[in-house]
Order: sequence, then C-alpha cells, then structure tokens
Amino acid sequence: MMTFLPRLGGLFAASVVAGALGGCTSLPPGRNLKVATAGVSQALCSAVFVSRRDIDQAYREEMRPQGGMWMIDWALHYELDPRKREVRTTVAGGFASRSVYREGMGCQVDNGRLPPPTPADASVQPPPRLPEIAGPQPVAAAHPKLRAAVDAAFDPSWEATKAVVVLHRGRVVAERYAPDVTLDTAWHAHSISKSATHAMVGILARQGRLDPRPLDPLLRMTEGKARFRGYTGFDDATRMWSLEPDMAAYAEARPQEVPPGTRWDYSDPGYMRVSKAIRDAVGGTAADVQRFAHTELFGPLGMRSVVMEFDAAGTPVGASHFYGTARDWAKLGLLYLNHGEVGGERLLPVNWAREAATQTLDVGYGSGFWLNLPATSQHPLGFPWGLPGAPADAYFGYGYLGQYLIVVPSADLVIVRFGLTHERGGGRVQAGRLVAGVIDSLAPSPSRQHEALEAATMVR
Repeated sequence: MMTFLPRLGGLFAASVVAGALGGCTSLPPGRNLKVATAGVSQALCSAVFVSRRDIDQAYREEMRPQGGMWMIDWALHYELDPRKREVRTTVAGGFASRSVYREGMGCQVDNGRLPPPTPADASVQPPPRLPEIAGPQPVAAAHPKLRAAVDAAFDPSWEATKAVVVLHRGRVVAERYAPDVTLDTAWHAHSISKSATHAMVGILARQGRLDPRPLDPLLRMTEGKARFRGYTGFDDATRMWSLEPDMAAYAEARPQEVPPGTRWDYSDPGYMRVSKAIRDAVGGTAADVQRFAHTELFGPLGMRSVVMEFDAAGTPVGASHFYGTARDWAKLGLLYLNHGEVGGERLLPVNWAREAATQTLDVGYGSGFWLNLPATSQHPLGFPWGLPGAPADAYFGYGYLGQYLIVVPSADLVIVRFGLTHERGGGRVQAGRLVAGVIDSLAPSPSRQHEALEAATMVR
C-alpha cells in the first residue's frame, strides 16, 4: 500500500514535467525533487542497515522498475557512507537529502531535527511467552503438495517473491527464502505495520491506558478528513512522508470533510495519528514507545528482530515503517489467530481480533486488516478487495510491493509472503492461489485418514 517510499518513477516524471512547465503546483519542482531524494535516501538506508541488503540491488529491484523512472534515472546519484551509516542522494547534483541509521531505530531523514537514538533495551524485554514455532534452520515442507504450493509462490509470474512462511497449528510446516534473503532478514513490512499498530492499541486498551473508541475511525480508515492520495510529489502525502518532522501533527491539521465513521478512504495519515496516541499513552517519547512495544508485544511473542522507525517528533511510523523477519510477522498473525492470547495469557481484549476481522461499511477492510468478504464498493486503488480463492474468513495485513500476513482461522493457518511485486495490487490473485494451494495440501487425503484410523484402532 502507500508508504514512505513513494512511487518514485511517477514522482520524478511529474517533477520533470513541472520543471518544463514552470511548476503550477502546490509544491514547486525543486521541492518535489527534494521529496524524491529524501525517499530514495530513506529506502536505501533502511535496506542496507536494517535489512542488510546490497544497496545497488535494492535500487534495481525496488525503484528502477517503477513507471517513469527512466526519465530521471540518469540524473539520480546515491552514495553510501558505511562509517557514518548514512545514505545521501542527489538529482543532477542538487536537491541533496540524507538518511541516517541509528542502532535499534532504523533510518530517519535528516530534515534539521535529528534527535539522538533511543534504541530498545534488550535487558528489559521479557522472555517469550509464545512457544517457539520452529528450530534454527528453515523448515522444508514434509509433503510434496505443500512444497509445490510454496514453490509456486516463487514462480516468475509472481514477481520477486523473497520469503514464504507457512504456520499451521502453531508450528512452521514450510518456508522458503530467495537466495539473497535468510530467515534472519528483517524485511520492510510496509503497511503490515498497521496490523502491529492495531495490536499495540489493543494492549493499551486492555491495560486501561488508552480509550480505543476515539481511535476506531482511524483504525478503520473512516476518519473523514480531507483525502490524502496522489503520491506524485505535488500532494500532501509525499510532503508528509519526506519533509515533515512531525507527521502526526501534519496529518491532524487536515480539514474535516465528513463526519467520522461515514466514509472509507485509505489513510496512512490516520495511522500516524494512532501512532501519536500510542506514543502519548506510554510516556510521550520514542524511548517510551520502544520500551512499551518490546516489553508488551514484541518480547512476549518472541519477535526479536523487529525495528520500528520514527519521525523527528519521536512518533513511530506505525503506518508503514516497521521491519521484521518473516517468522516475526507470522507470530503476530498467530496472536490474532489465537484470539489475542499467547502462551495462555491474554495480550489483547477479548473481542479485539474479532473486531479486526469485522467489515467496515461496504468495503473489504476491517480494523488494521483487509478482509476476504464481498464488498459492494469499488476499491479506490483499482484492484480486488480480497484474496481470490482463499476462504471467506481469511483476513490479512497487506503492504506495498506485495507484503502479506494472512490469517485463516478455519484452517488454523498463518501465511507470510514478502516480495517486491510492482504490479498493481501486489499480486492478490497469486496470494489467493498460495492460500488455496496450502490449504489443499494440508487437507487429509483418504490414505492419510485410513492410516490415522488404523493408528487409533491399534491404540484402543
């Protein structure tokens, strides 16, 4: 979905056109190019220092394929400084921006307000309450049909799959990684981050530290404020991601257009307002957020590789900028599959997971998760609401470029898929096929049923 990394090709192309026309836009061409270089610096800094990826490969796979990129690719220059742990980017030698890595906090664009790092203190993280879901090595599928279903996700028809993890009945039963990714790679989850933000609100609500009712329109994307869409370099959204030191304040300043709860519109800004509410409820600083998130959510689930990135105001970018391994995100899915309990202890309110999968208005969205229910409205971004071929009770976190965290209660199943899919919608048809193939492979065959019956008879 929409993220801090804008659709850079279109942004650059629009900037070039605006420059040729003299720039009759809300942002002058020079400022648009500043937005662009900030987005490139941020994305590449995180790819290198958080995900441990090669910077040139990250650029080739994530940015160059985007529409219109050819118009400015020749003028773009990025530079990695390993000693300072930063990435600097220019266009035609100007419009310089840099993003700086801080240990435990990911990267942040330097817009003149670069606060000191406040990394999570590993010593305060509790031992995991969730039983381990797998051993230290990747789990190969035990049955050919399951292996074939996972392998199909790596077919070139679903562009650049990087990781697939299948969790059944609380254990990993199959996983596979691309050659440049391992089970330890902390991947950019993009808007799956919203699902973790939803969980943090739930924890605070159960603890009585935050009233979730005023946040419900934000979590369900029915806040009713002025629409935030475009991502061309001339709109408010790209300005917020790349230039605003306090993203939540900028989001809050938008005018109210309709009453909350009456209109659905995809909203990263709404989730930035939720992120600020979390920050304020736990103490008001980035350090407080780190302490809370790792003590109350990530630690209990054993999500040890999660990195949250922050804006200059100390607000976590809970709309889109959390990182973690595929297994980490599978554990978050398991929390929802288990109705908010982990290791016999409750983290989320009793009905929190059910509310996440409850339809909002007439759209295919719940609260923090997308749904696989019929929707009468047309998706504003032009792709299917759900996952064709998946069960009706499936619901999922979805992130830009085809990141999926899929929960299927009827099959006791969680599936994570990471990738770099540039087609519109991130390959939702292929995601549905993956779910259907995994479920079919796990269904007991007549021969397995016969073996189970014989074993039960022998026990009696």
